[in-house]
Parts: sequence; C-alpha cells; structure tokens
Amino acid sequence: MTARKRAVVIGAGFGGLALAIRLQAGGFDTTLLEKRDKPGGRAYVYEDQGFVFDAGPTVITDPSALEELFALSGKRMADYVELLAVDPFYRLCWEDGSHFDYVNDQESLDRQIHARNPADVAGYRRFLAYSKSVFEAGYIELGAVPFLSFRDMLRAGPKLAKLEAWKSVYGMVSRFIQDEQLRQAFSFHSLLVGGNPFRTSSIYTLIHALEREWGVWFPRGGTGALVRGMVRLFADLGGRIELDADVARIEVVEDRAAGVALADGRTFTLDVLASNADVVHTYDRLLGHHPRGARQAATLKRKRFSMSLFVLYFGLSRHHAQLRHHTVCFGQRYRGLIDEIFSGPALADDFSLYLHAPCVTDPSLAPPGCGSHYVLAPVPHLGNADIDWDVEGPRYRDRIFDYLERFYMPGLRRDLVTSRFITPFDFRDTLNAHHGSAFSLEPVLTQSAWFRPHNRDADIRNLYLVGAGTHPGAGVPGVVGSAKATAGLMLEEVGR
Repeated sequence: MTARKRAVVIGAGFGGLALAIRLQAGGFDTTLLEKRDKPGGRAYVYEDQGFVFDAGPTVITDPSALEELFALSGKRMADYVELLAVDPFYRLCWEDGSHFDYVNDQESLDRQIHARNPADVAGYRRFLAYSKSVFEAGYIELGAVPFLSFRDMLRAGPKLAKLEAWKSVYGMVSRFIQDEQLRQAFSFHSLLVGGNPFRTSSIYTLIHALEREWGVWFPRGGTGALVRGMVRLFADLGGRIELDADVARIEVVEDRAAGVALADGRTFTLDVLASNADVVHTYDRLLGHHPRGARQAATLKRKRFSMSLFVLYFGLSRHHAQLRHHTVCFGQRYRGLIDEIFSGPALADDFSLYLHAPCVTDPSLAPPGCGSHYVLAPVPHLGNADIDWDVEGPRYRDRIFDYLERFYMPGLRRDLVTSRFITPFDFRDTLNAHHGSAFSLEPVLTQSAWFRPHNRDADIRNLYLVGAGTHPGAGVPGVVGSAKATAGLMLEEVGR
C-alpha cells in the first residue's frame, strides 16, 4: 500500500483551512501550522466580560463555496455551522442624515433609487446586468482557475477586454448612475477586498452581483463559529492542526521544499508545502536564505499594497436597536479621502467607517440586553504613512468614539463596558503583513490574475501559495477560491 503524501500548510486563515480540508479529503496526510493560539488568521476571536468580538471578516457572500468544502468530504455544512441571513445587506449612511438600505429586493431598491434620482432606476438595472456578466466571467469561470502562464492570461484577455476591465469600479458605476451618493453606494465594495474604487479594475463590480445572487450571511455564534466548524471538519477527516506553531524557515533541498523549522526548534518534513502566510513574509522571511526567496521578495516589495485598517472593538451595556447589522458610514469626502487612505503620507482628519453590530442578527454575542460592536476605519499602510500607532491609536479611538456618539450611537461613552483596538502595527507584527497591509497586494488590473503571485511557485515546484496574496485575491470568497485553485494543482501535480 502506497504511503499517503505529507502536506504541510502554513497558516490557518480561511484560505489555509479551506486548502487543508481539500488536501485531507483528497488523500494527503495534512498538517496545518498556525502561529497564534487560535485558528482563523484575520478571523481571530476576542472575548471579554461576556462580549464576543470577531476580529476580521464579518460578511459571508458565497455560502455555496463553503458548502462545497463540506460536501466534497461527504458532510453537510449545516451539521457544523448555521448561517443566518442578513437583511438589509448594508445600510449606507451619510452625515446629512440620509441613508440607503441595500437589500435583495428589486422593488425596494427601485423605490429608494427613484426617490433620489428617477433616471437612476433604469441606470441601476443596466449596472446590475453588467455586474452579472462580470460575475459570470470573472468569478464563476475564472475565480478558481490558476493563472500559471501568460497564455492563461491571453486566453482570458478577450473576455476582460469585452468587459472593459481597464476601467475602474467607480468609473464603471458612474457610467450607469448619476446620483453621487448612489455612486458611492454601488462602488464601495472594492474596499472590502483592499481595493481603491477609483483605480481597482471594474472586474470587482462582480461583488455586487455575487451578493444579489447568494445574499449576505452571518454565522450563528459569529465568524469564529465558521472557523471552528471548518477546524472540526478538518479534524473529522483526520487532519492535524498545531497551534502556537510559528514557522521560522522553509528548508529547501535541490529546489524542492523539504521541511519547515519552527521558532521553538520543532521541524516538520513534507512532500508538498503551501503557505497561507503573507506572500512577502513567505519569500522574505521564510525563504530569504534561498536565492528564489530573495529575488521574489525584492520583486514583490516593489508592488503596490492595499491600505491598512484601524479596528476598534467595543461592548455596550445596552443594545442600539436603530442600527442594522452592517452600516457603512460615509464621511463628507469620498474620492479625496480614499486618495489619502491609499496614497497619503499621513492620517486624514476625517474618515469613513464600517460599523458592525452583530447582535442585531445574533444576540448571543453579548450579555443579555447588551451589544458587541466593531468599527473599522481604512487607514494608510506603513509604507506610505510613518505613523506611530502606539501614540496615535488611543487618539484615533477617541476621535471615532466621538464621531459615532455624535452621528449614530448617542450615549456610547456612558454605556461603554469594554474596548480594545488593533492598528497597522498589529497587522505587521502579529499577522506578518508587509507594511501592515490588511489585504496584501492592491487588486489593480496589473496585479490581478497572472500578474498576481501564482498559486504555485515557478522555481520551487512543490511550494504553493493560498490566500489573499495569490489568485484570485482577498475576501472570504476570494481566499476560499484560491484554496480550490491551489488544491486542484496540488492534487493533480503531486498526487496521492
């Protein structure tokens, strides 16, 4: 009987977990190594005084991609985690007091759009049709297809040209929509995957159609419950996960990964290796001793990286019934602020925020009658803005609390029970993210598909990548899609 091939996956984020499940189900003896004391990567969970805070992603938009992970193992996702529908998908708010509820109900959307600008009702229908065409080509057909050669890019070229992929998300939305606030409402989605709406490829308008196709969901018990369900599935399949396993070095013998060495001295031998760690960290730190690692790290460092984030978690002694589960709080500026976030050398005086109020959907995430929240502010990454977040962090927290209390949550400070925050320093130091970028490489056209780091390394043939830094990119559907693409290569090329 042939021994099962040994696979090691570095990092237990959504991408690493999804890949490990596919490999274990496909016949590999798979070990998942996670630096932190809990799995999840950016989907870490904090708990304090009965409040549960999801650290990272809170929007599930393609449950079918997750269901597929369980189904390929002969399991039912419903036996591991329950997904709850979120309605509206988002409430979009402006400082003038107006708001727009983005729902999966065409009549309601038409009515709200008509109230702002009657001509935009037909314009929105045309935008939705365009978004659906991009969704079919960019997500359904190409989302889980690895781009290993430029020929792959050339084959996709005619479709991308037909969809005018060189145009920006905001530019394409503006072709169909006249009202400025509606333009913001239908172009902000690229920020959820680290993209500037004014320079991210219009391919990312597919997110709108993806949400209309499958809805927006939230796991009962929080995003951490989905992570726990995936970990349990991996264990049920016989997979092994090691926590507090900080990988320090990838050992290479004759241009093949032979093993990994941990910071605590432990070593793991392997037949095939995949990294869900930050792509620059993988090449610069883990492979920096090897010529391929040094060359690729230098190349990657010259690329453009997404913005970072300041995320503030707080628990209140009462529930704010006026909030919706997901609220996007637009500031006075849109383009100017986004330009400063992506290119500015300093922190802007104003901000736009994403406010998460999960107890609207699942009250169990806080003590009875209370509310768990987090608020996220996009900020420049450390390569653009040399900010001392140890000093600025508490000031920025206070500014955000003042803003929320003024516009959205009266009495916030009076009701505050607990709070904590993470800054670009945490993305850099805890998550090993280059420049503290929250989403890896910026998803512009020249850093997408074949132009993005490939799912398999070109020189170290048994080294593979998974997660936000490789194709197709960031976001839960993106990294789960990357796991499908990478697993397909590994199962085909390495075998069982």
